[in-house]
Amino acid sequence: MPEVKSMFREVLPKQGQLSVEDVPTMVLCKPKLLPLKSVTLEKLEKMQQDAQEIIKQQELALKEQQPQPPERAE
Repeated sequence: MPEVKSMFREVLPKQGQLSVEDVPTMVLCKPKLLPLKSVTLEKLEKMQQDAQEIIKQQELALKEQQPQPPERAE
């Protein structure tokens, strides 16, 4: 790698501690897979399906309880 000339000259202390700052670089990470449906949406859909099932069961129970009109013989 060619060295980049800086507008600042490097100064090394003769005594004491030497501090080095790291240059931030880009770090690539694995892509995160996002779900097609959120957890909340799945819960709402399940609640809606459960409610529809209950309504169907109640409608069937009402139909069974209603008396059937007698059939007329001709």
